[in-house]
Amino acid sequence: MVDGSRTAAPGPGVRAGGQTDPADPLSALTLDQLRRRTSVKWRRFPPDVLPLWVAEMDVPLAEPIVRALTDAIAMGDTGYPWGTRYADALAGFAAGHWDWRIDPDRTAIVPDVMLGVVEMLKLVTGDGDAVVLNPPVYPPFYQFVAHCGRRVVEAPLGADGRLDLAGLATAFRSATTGGHRAAYLLCSPHNPTGTVHTRDELSAVAQLADRYGVRVVADEIHAPLVPAGARFVPYLTVPGGDDGLALLSASKAWNLAGLKAALAVAGPAAAADLARLPEEVGHGPSHLGIIAHSAALSEGGRWLAGLLAGLDRNRRLLADLLAERLPAVGYRPPEGTYLAWLDCRGLDLGDDPAAVFLERGRVALNSGPEFGTGGAGHVRFNLATAPENIVEAVDRMAAVR
Repeated sequence: MVDGSRTAAPGPGVRAGGQTDPADPLSALTLDQLRRRTSVKWRRFPPDVLPLWVAEMDVPLAEPIVRALTDAIAMGDTGYPWGTRYADALAGFAAGHWDWRIDPDRTAIVPDVMLGVVEMLKLVTGDGDAVVLNPPVYPPFYQFVAHCGRRVVEAPLGADGRLDLAGLATAFRSATTGGHRAAYLLCSPHNPTGTVHTRDELSAVAQLADRYGVRVVADEIHAPLVPAGARFVPYLTVPGGDDGLALLSASKAWNLAGLKAALAVAGPAAAADLARLPEEVGHGPSHLGIIAHSAALSEGGRWLAGLLAGLDRNRRLLADLLAERLPAVGYRPPEGTYLAWLDCRGLDLGDDPAAVFLERGRVALNSGPEFGTGGAGHVRFNLATAPENIVEAVDRMAAVR
């Protein structure tokens, strides 16, 4: 059993002498090393709990990020952010990975993706207007939408975990009844299912949005976390997507949640909307965050490739383990993200199996009901860890009866 009281044996990717292979960041750290961290993932629960819940990765920082931060701190470069450094770095990454030409003049720095989402919603909707969501979906969508005085209209995903376009049309029609403005908060790739929306799906979304007068705000924070075999399509590149607004960040793909920064990007027809963003919003991002994110996007490609390979291995490992140890659990390997959405209804553990796994198995997963309609009986499992931790987690889950 994995135990925080002892040092785990070096896993794959750890060389003799403790040196790590940069091609395998997921296997670079022992459990003892991870338990010395002070972030929420490692401090919320007691040491006997194996935490595979919140979206933090069990990895060391990519070396270019460490170097950029160390250099900035050494010279005392810890003031306020300025310029288009982040936008230029994202533009280079997007051109190389997604064939997307981003105009830095149609971007704005924001404190993080969710605060950026709120600011975008303020630009295109008013108090009491509707925001359409696709549950099961990232729980803060509900919280932030409510906090900014908008109401939620749900358009649940289909049984296949993909966008239900007929249901989306119904939701758009309901949201705009009476001439109200409305927005659609698109999660792309989708959290928690890992679904990567296709160009055809996103083009159909744009057509529906145009038909009903709904503005699309796309959370694309997981965009770099799509491996070979699937392809991320930026919403602003599809026909009809030019009046959309997108939020992107290096936060998820390079484990930089504690270094706050994100970018809002406007399609050509939404540039005037983004220009109305209050100037003080740009005071929120961390200057060190922007330095770190820019280094990740510009110089972190090799590290990211190793991460994606490790995540692909972990997806397959989890499938094999569940088939062997928990065959009643439904699992569709995600096309993107480092999150797995597990259907545990066949285990008869009630609406919130995560609570049972925590109490009886001492493994922390995310609670399905928090993700809205369709979440009951499910858990979200974080794959961004060493393979041995995935094995241990499934062992603990299987021991729960």
